[in-house]
Amino acid sequence: MGLSRRELLRFGTAGSIAVLVGASAAGSGRFRAPRWLGDPFSLGVASGDPTSDGVVLWTRLAPDPFAPDGLGGMALAPVTVEYEVAHDEYFQRVVARGSAVATRALAHTVHPEVHGLAPDRWYFYRFRAGSVISPIGRTRTAPPPGQPTARMRFAFASCQAWTAGFFTAYEHMSAEDLDLVVHLGDYIYERGWNRGREGMTVQPQFRDEAVDLPGYRLRYAQAKAEEPLRAAHAAFPWLVTMDDHEVDNNWAADAPGLGFDIHRIPALFRRRRAAAFQAMYEHQPLRIGQLPSGPTMHLHRRYAFGDLAEITMLDTRQYRSRQACGDGNIGADCAERFATDRTILGKRQRDWLVDGFTRSTARWQIIGNQVAMGQSDYDPGPGTDLGADAWDGYVADRNTVLGAATDRGVRNLVVITGDRHHNYAADLRRDYSDPESPVVASEFTGTSITSGGDGADINATGRNLLAANPDMKFFNAQRGYVRVELDHGVWRNDFRVVPYIRRPHAPIHTRASYVVQDRVPGVTEAARPGTPSGPEFGTAGPQSQPR
Repeated sequence: MGLSRRELLRFGTAGSIAVLVGASAAGSGRFRAPRWLGDPFSLGVASGDPTSDGVVLWTRLAPDPFAPDGLGGMALAPVTVEYEVAHDEYFQRVVARGSAVATRALAHTVHPEVHGLAPDRWYFYRFRAGSVISPIGRTRTAPPPGQPTARMRFAFASCQAWTAGFFTAYEHMSAEDLDLVVHLGDYIYERGWNRGREGMTVQPQFRDEAVDLPGYRLRYAQAKAEEPLRAAHAAFPWLVTMDDHEVDNNWAADAPGLGFDIHRIPALFRRRRAAAFQAMYEHQPLRIGQLPSGPTMHLHRRYAFGDLAEITMLDTRQYRSRQACGDGNIGADCAERFATDRTILGKRQRDWLVDGFTRSTARWQIIGNQVAMGQSDYDPGPGTDLGADAWDGYVADRNTVLGAATDRGVRNLVVITGDRHHNYAADLRRDYSDPESPVVASEFTGTSITSGGDGADINATGRNLLAANPDMKFFNAQRGYVRVELDHGVWRNDFRVVPYIRRPHAPIHTRASYVVQDRVPGVTEAARPGTPSGPEFGTAGPQSQPR
């Protein structure tokens, strides 16, 4: 069972709170590190949620990360963890030092929030526990909101079932020239899906579905033990949110999903959700504002990058109505999906999102979204076959959001999405029930890191989607991530894919590139290499676009 917010604040974050106000951790003295029997920094380091003057840092002390009790091989006693932030990787020009207390209440993790840094620059950081120094991480601050900013580069990713394959995509991501990584959910899976990893041995503690705090902690440890993922965390600051598998497949607010039967009882599901949220907070570079309170966790928030971009991270799980007409694919006879009292965001989050359209002056307004917003009909014939879990099951919210963006004069709205294990590039229309409805925004859906196995360039699902949805301009079903470069005139979107993930060390290439022009909603294919398109960001792949 997860702890209450009061207990977490009392026992789990005293060090971080002290660091926030500039004092030494806990105030009452240092807590000595034990004699380490393994590497206490086995799960690496991370940073996240950067602002123009600071960032949150993260690590977990776990000398035995797969210990079946989920405690990482740590004893009961708290441990003082020191950190340093410097201009250089040799730490000769240190700009911030501090300490935080790692306690068992939060799995011996720390989340110090560092303030007073210079805007728009890179920093290096590291931790120390006793005599052991962590790997070095690199992070950066954002340009101040509104400051003229020439360029931004980031990548987004989602869906990384450990049993499905190797995290090869992160090997390549960590070598990219990026300012930020955005993770759109399914960072862990509550149980083993798509078992295809070559040479895989599943240890006993990973065989059952995660339903409690030790189980979820072990799933995060399993993911973070992967060196490519640790490298990507150490290379860039991250923005993270969740989708369904951090808790239970296709869960919706207080309604459990399709998982372990006994935890479909509402009271038991709330306890399960609290455990899942606590484990997520423990293992991600999240600020104290995201500290869960039992079965609730505040994850929708904004990130500004100068005058160029604002990323609005959504939460499409905690506040949604249950899926329309049952949880599955739905047809034209499902009138429930149009009901105006149904929501995927909840009223407060929806109002907050829409109000942001008015307040933001950024050139590009970006929505970090979990499930497909654009209409996705899987029936190429006269019928209709839509997914109830996506925005197709919540038409009123979709119309409200896209209509408000138009009515409030959003200059450029781009939605980035995960979940589908496919790459899409699509136009978004204000109202899909009206064939003459204008294109008002663009959506790029990124494929999975591993989920779904090796995948294919095109498959039957892709052929059906392209045939049934004229607004969908591109489809690909390989594994990888999406790389984005934007300036004041154009958004460039590169679909980066690997040919296989069942075995390690696959090469990567850019399968296709699509652009959005300033003030021109909708996606268009970028010019191929050798055409007069100007300098290219990345290398385009040799294949032709499926039609």
